[in-house]
Amino acid sequence: MGIRKFKPTTAGVRHMSVSTFTEVTKKHPEESLIVRIKNRAGRNNYGRITQRHRGGGAKKMYRIIDFKQNDKLNIEGKVKAIEYDPNRTALIMLVQYIDGEKRYHLAPEGIKVGDTIETKEKTKVKVGNRIMIKNIPVGYDIYNVEMNPGKGGQLGRSAGAVIKLVSLEGKYAQIQMPSGEVRLVAKNCYANIGIVGNIDHSNIKIGKAGRKRHMGIRPSVRGKAMNPVDHPHGGGEGRSPVGLKYPKSPWGMPALGFKTRKKKSITNRMIVKDRRR
Repeated sequence: MGIRKFKPTTAGVRHMSVSTFTEVTKKHPEESLIVRIKNRAGRNNYGRITQRHRGGGAKKMYRIIDFKQNDKLNIEGKVKAIEYDPNRTALIMLVQYIDGEKRYHLAPEGIKVGDTIETKEKTKVKVGNRIMIKNIPVGYDIYNVEMNPGKGGQLGRSAGAVIKLVSLEGKYAQIQMPSGEVRLVAKNCYANIGIVGNIDHSNIKIGKAGRKRHMGIRPSVRGKAMNPVDHPHGGGEGRSPVGLKYPKSPWGMPALGFKTRKKKSITNRMIVKDRRR
């Protein structure tokens, strides 16, 4: 998908760019595959804000995406349309199976309307097909990869994401993530062949604050611009540095490099090569 730029008629559109959506073939979503999700603007079930800077945004319907495809084994499907999804960076495709059922899947790069796809333990290695990892040749690009058998794809789902199958030796398969991390997954997990579409998404420039508001993202204020009562970075005469041993969050916790995640042993033991090293 290409990128469209604008004439610099205003400061907001001077550097702004949008997708051309040339690959999209259908404007309106399938009625049976959408649900309305209430926008709670970063609030929990008590109505308290648990995630700041959320609110507003354009109304949108959620498209039900089938990340598993495990109940459609050995059933061929045909791509009916390529659609835009406001809930994710990737494009989606409407697939109709030979039994008449329609489902949404992530659209890989190069897929076209009329192409056929299928989910099998072992089948032809072509773009869009979903195959068990142990039956995919080493070196192939994959996406929508399962971490646990039968749970559905969790890795490689954003626009342009590509995971490379590195090795099938031993008990587990080794895959290389977009970050460079190499991790182990069970060989009986499933993965799709190809690269997630909409590769040019990373080249889009937001351009103006209003587009962020359309996405439901509200402004954030720097801590050093606040008063001491509101933030540890606040206070001072004029523009002042942070003046602390290390940057802090509004609640006094270290803001950079401080590990907050617990119970990592289950996933960490599957990492062969860390992305940071």
